[in-house]
Amino acid sequence: MSTPKAFDDFYSVIPAGGIGSRLWPLSRADAPKFLHDLTGSGQTLLRDTWDRLAPLSGADRIMVVTGRAHRAAVEEQLPELADPNVVLESEPKDSSAAIGLAAAILLQREPGVIVGSFAADHVIRDKRGFRRAVGEGIAAARAGFIATIGITPTEPAVGFGYIHCGEPLAIEGAPNAVGAQSFVEKPSLAVAERYLADGDYLWNGGMFIARADVLLTQLGKSQPELLAGLTELAEAWDTPRRGAVVDRVWPRLTKIAIDYSVAEPAAAEGKLVVIPGDFDWDDVGDFASIAKLHSGGRKSDLAILGENARVLADASTGVVISQSGRLISLIGVTDIVVVDTPDALLVTTTANAQRVKAVVDNLKLSGRNDVL
Repeated sequence: MSTPKAFDDFYSVIPAGGIGSRLWPLSRADAPKFLHDLTGSGQTLLRDTWDRLAPLSGADRIMVVTGRAHRAAVEEQLPELADPNVVLESEPKDSSAAIGLAAAILLQREPGVIVGSFAADHVIRDKRGFRRAVGEGIAAARAGFIATIGITPTEPAVGFGYIHCGEPLAIEGAPNAVGAQSFVEKPSLAVAERYLADGDYLWNGGMFIARADVLLTQLGKSQPELLAGLTELAEAWDTPRRGAVVDRVWPRLTKIAIDYSVAEPAAAEGKLVVIPGDFDWDDVGDFASIAKLHSGGRKSDLAILGENARVLADASTGVVISQSGRLISLIGVTDIVVVDTPDALLVTTTANAQRVKAVVDNLKLSGRNDVL
């Protein structure tokens, strides 16, 4: 069987930022979660993302947006990454600036280009299903829409945002496309159960596909000053003026998520379409997600990660991640989370995994940046 060809007018963008604070102390500022192997594949999440996207756009048409501090690690993971396709942020400015700058740079280089943004730290194993969904998103982008891929829920998850889907749309090449009515923040369990039963709600996977000019025009409607700054940066990017312009413009950029600056306003205007994604997906947002990934959904299992993990367990379930080499013994504990690193130890349960972020927030307030 021949390998499917890449989409000629498509460019993949990988925003590789954020420390993944709900995965502390494993994920740190200098080693964020996209630089870890959390699936047991033998590769980091970033490398898995690259391998998933390269057949769609071609390896020479993937742009990575990351922090300056992570450049060496990213380039070590992705030796095929072309230098012009490395976009470095001097400080985090959220997804609108990261994705918008990539789109603006690519638009300068290639008018009419379609860009697709895919997080560096998500897990998707069904590459065929993913390709089908992206292909439909590209077809919708060619028709002038902004497309997002919504994930078919498998449970009433409270850790994800949701998209309320509308009626099917007649878009050539995108037979499953539906209108996006609205975005919904993380719901309560009762509301999530109602969404699952209703069938008109999909998880918001944070994946967006659009013509670069369409995406930027939509951004400019709600954030004109941000668009002006990104345009100024893009015009100087491939010139000797880049450094001076970045130092002057980047600190002034508005910090806002692309969901708020682009997706929600586009949905309100009827310009956002949703492609249902029936493939497996996980944003690995907390340690409960890691436990689920490694147990195959079986609550009777104990997942153990770490090259030199030494674990003795009796009648225990959950997840253990060990980087210290110490012996860890568990007896009669269920749904436990143990993360043992050389300078910090976390013990909680899968039910409380989302609360790890509060620990990180408290460490920041107390000035304990040495363990962040």
